[in-house]
Amino acid sequence: MTTPDLTFIAPAEQGAPDRVVRLGTTFDLDSGHGDVVSAELSFTALGVVEPFVNGRPATASLLTPGWSSYEWRLRYATAAVQNLTAADNSLVLRLASGWYAGRLGWQGSSALYGDRPAAAAHLEIAFPDGHVQRVSTDEGWTWGEDPTRSADLYDGQTIDARVDGSRLDGSVDVVEQTVALEQYTSPPVVRQESLSAVSVFRSPSGRLLVDFGQNLVGFTRLRVSGPAGTEITIRHAEVLEDGELGTRPLRGARATDRFILSGTDDDFEPTFTFHGFRYAEVDGWPHSDDDLSAALTATVIGSDLRRTGTFRSSNELLNRFEENVVWGMRGNFVDVPTDCPQRDERLGWTGDIAAFAPTAAFLFDAADFLSDWLRDVDVETRAAGGIVPFVVPDSLKLELTGDVAPPYGSPLPTAVWGDAAVWVPWALYQHDGDLARLESHADLMRAHADAIARALEDDGTWRAGFQFGDWLDPAAPPENPAAARTPTALVATACAFRTFTILAQTSDLLGDTAASARYEQLAARARDGFSSAFLSHDGLVPATATGCALAIAFGLVTGTTRDLIGEQLAGIVRASGHRIDTGFAGTPFVTDALTMTGHVNEAYRLLLQTECPSWLYPVTMGATTVWERWDSMLPDGSINPGEMTSFNHYALGAVADWMHRTVGGIAPAEPGYRKVLIAPVPGPGIDHAETSLDSPAGRIEVSWRVAGGTLALTVDVPTPAVVRIPGSDEVELAPGRHELAFPWAE
Repeated sequence: MTTPDLTFIAPAEQGAPDRVVRLGTTFDLDSGHGDVVSAELSFTALGVVEPFVNGRPATASLLTPGWSSYEWRLRYATAAVQNLTAADNSLVLRLASGWYAGRLGWQGSSALYGDRPAAAAHLEIAFPDGHVQRVSTDEGWTWGEDPTRSADLYDGQTIDARVDGSRLDGSVDVVEQTVALEQYTSPPVVRQESLSAVSVFRSPSGRLLVDFGQNLVGFTRLRVSGPAGTEITIRHAEVLEDGELGTRPLRGARATDRFILSGTDDDFEPTFTFHGFRYAEVDGWPHSDDDLSAALTATVIGSDLRRTGTFRSSNELLNRFEENVVWGMRGNFVDVPTDCPQRDERLGWTGDIAAFAPTAAFLFDAADFLSDWLRDVDVETRAAGGIVPFVVPDSLKLELTGDVAPPYGSPLPTAVWGDAAVWVPWALYQHDGDLARLESHADLMRAHADAIARALEDDGTWRAGFQFGDWLDPAAPPENPAAARTPTALVATACAFRTFTILAQTSDLLGDTAASARYEQLAARARDGFSSAFLSHDGLVPATATGCALAIAFGLVTGTTRDLIGEQLAGIVRASGHRIDTGFAGTPFVTDALTMTGHVNEAYRLLLQTECPSWLYPVTMGATTVWERWDSMLPDGSINPGEMTSFNHYALGAVADWMHRTVGGIAPAEPGYRKVLIAPVPGPGIDHAETSLDSPAGRIEVSWRVAGGTLALTVDVPTPAVVRIPGSDEVELAPGRHELAFPWAE
């Protein structure tokens, strides 16, 4: 499709960046050309925009055009328009600040990209005789006030229902905009479902609270009538502490909506903001507490991703954990893969998605979403001279200016976080087998790998630059999440090896044999550096769970050395009482490393541990999403004292990838599931599981049950498959449904 010629307009009278306005025009259909054949609206904004045609929403999407790296690319959306009339048509754009001019980051900054939101639209109306009528934003449009008096993604939205918003009589300016426009390839943000309150109650201090039963991302919708001018305030938070709304983890985000009643029946829906919350505190409610339960609902929003993967087992706590992972992904895939959806941050941290990409690709059809985000990673990396930023879009470079202490603005690459440039495209390729997609990201992948190559020491280790390392090691104190037991150089060097290895394989797939050989040499150099610096005849030095897991899972060690380090890892896990000993770097790989070295029982006991720190401890505490810290809430119900505490982070849920492959038994034997690997490995605490995946090759279903010394396996595959059960010979399967049985010692 040809990019439309979009002209940006804004009110001539500038106001506060958090102001919401309406921009509009009226028009008649051109006569003498017959009935309308089609009408397509293209629209975008420096901010976020909602288009209305003849008073009706032109699209179900929210927060359009989302958040991209505005300095280089701005997306536009299209919508088919159906309700045109011969005369008296109106086209109105509701415009808010969004990510462009609203608050971003934890420094209280706003208007990082610009302080003047603007919108653009272009409507093409086709007639049977080939005539095309065009209606576009220009200096002839007008503007007026909106019932929404202010809106900010962090702070919330104020709606005054006494304002009718129909008067558009202010003049507009044309706003120059030179950034390249690109049509959406990522799915839009939409309303996904509505949740009713599970309880309405009073806190110990008498505050009116609503529990929706699920930590979610979205907003509350209120249907109410009452005296004109009555103001109802709704504040949102994820947890309670001492029976009161737990707002400290929000830091500077107000997460508060204010609704001012018109005196008639009002329906408030604050679509220019979103909150991460399970609980809402309501002030100013003019009716009984019982009436609030029916009047207030929670609307769940997120990018419109199709669910593709499912998992269930005989362990109900683990099933709840899987759902927590799903809800965490839904809440943090709101146009950008964010770290958290509730506090004054909500940034596209690269380290989180580097860990989580394989899980994301299994659970949802996330390839277009992540590929679009990788385009921003690419342009930001190019602008930074080949260094992948910590967050993308990189608002930190705009927010943290001047004399800024490291790590922000580091001129050197960073392991795990920067590795998202390589690990995310590779995870997508393993899942969908789309070589063209992989090739589209190859320049970015090479840029990061080459930056690592420049940073290596002469001995092949990676020690230069800032490193997050094994971030949020459970042994780190609350005030210092970087204080991990595993040396940052060990983590970085291991990650360099993995990244170089992936680049060698990618180059080979793309037919670049010279590049493949070069990256193989770099991988060998990093492996040798790792061996010299961190291996001895006794195994890994220092022996940490993360260090052992990375050495094994990345293939840095083989043969007897791998067996030795596998024993080290199993010993560490046993010594910890099967509690978690890993942070961001090690957690995605520790169960794989145990399984690869024959310590399946330890992997299962680690997975199913319920004491803190563990994956299931939050479930026992009532969590409905994955937490940022292993102990975001302490056993006594108090919130972790660290400044950085979130109850909705998906990164530590990356173990779900191992659950899907090793407990559930579904993995690609070839990229894109052109051939399926069915390889469940049962372990203690689970006697049956069932897993499904709507893969690019078709639907895959696997279920198994252990009983009476037999592993009964049911498989339904759309493509050839290989079944690998420990202690039994491989079985090749043709497409179709199969019932198999294998001997199994429980």
